[in-house]
Amino acid sequence: MTIFDLMAPLKPFRLFSTGMIAASGLLAGCADSGANYTPILDGAPTAQFQADLGDCQALARNQRQFDQETAAAAVLGAGAGALLGEFDDGDALGGAIFGALAGGAAAGVDASERRQSIVKECLRGRGHAVVG
Repeated sequence: MTIFDLMAPLKPFRLFSTGMIAASGLLAGCADSGANYTPILDGAPTAQFQADLGDCQALARNQRQFDQETAAAAVLGAGAGALLGEFDDGDALGGAIFGALAGGAAAGVDASERRQSIVKECLRGRGHAVVG
């Protein structure tokens, strides 16, 4: 018996780990999306607009709880996907990877929209005529 024979049962775990690392990388790339949003103004921007925009974008970017929620959704999606994949066609690994991507993507879109909303509301609070 070789070391490869002993490690053969671990192959699904290595594939799962690789899939989860890939999913995490994809989700991390979306972490700041929404914070870089530049809203539409009703009228010309004032002289103070660029400074306020930078401050408001930084505020939105620093809301790291959204990143934690996205990661949690990816983990829950992976668990649900693994269960469904195992019961449906015996492919828990494929289901877990799909579930992680689906859960993470949905939460990532929500986090992006929430960051955009922070930018808009922050600028409105500073007196800019933001319409969208």
